[in-house]
Formats: sequence, structure tokens, C-alpha cells
Amino acid sequence: MKSELTPRIELIKMLTPRLERLSVDSIWARRASGLRRSLVKVLEADEAGLPLEAAHLDQLIERTFEILTKSAREIPDPAHQLRREIKGE
Repeated sequence: MKSELTPRIELIKMLTPRLERLSVDSIWARRASGLRRSLVKVLEADEAGLPLEAAHLDQLIERTFEILTKSAREIPDPAHQLRREIKGE
């Protein structure tokens, strides 16, 4: 039976591996590590059939998106770098 939490759990399953792929050089990697542990605990609790609160899952999901968004800003854009080289910046 599909509960109201199912879409949240599916999203957490998608987001968790993305946190793993953050560069260890990123300032966000350390923060992501603790968050990832929290997400894994949620997935384990769900598998065990333990009750979960939608508000808690929503907080974790929002924090995950924040970290992923901020860490993505650190990824260099090769096109932008080439453009700057051409302009002599």
C-alpha cells in the first residue's frame, strides 16, 4: 500500500547517492556527510516499518537540495573559463 510518505522516500533514495558524489575538496562535503547519514537512517527506518514524520522528511529533503545547489556552484564551468581567457581576464 502506498502511503503519503512514499514519494518522499523515493526522493530520498534518489538524493542520497548524489551527496556521496560531492568532491571531498568541497566545503559542502563534510556537511553532506552528516546529512547523508540522516537520510540513510530514514531509509533504514522505512525498511523496518518504523513510523516516520512527513515534516522531518521534508526538512531533510530541503537541506539536501540546499547543499547540492550550493556545492554545484563550486563546479567550474569550462566554457566560462575559456571565455575569460579569450577576453584576457
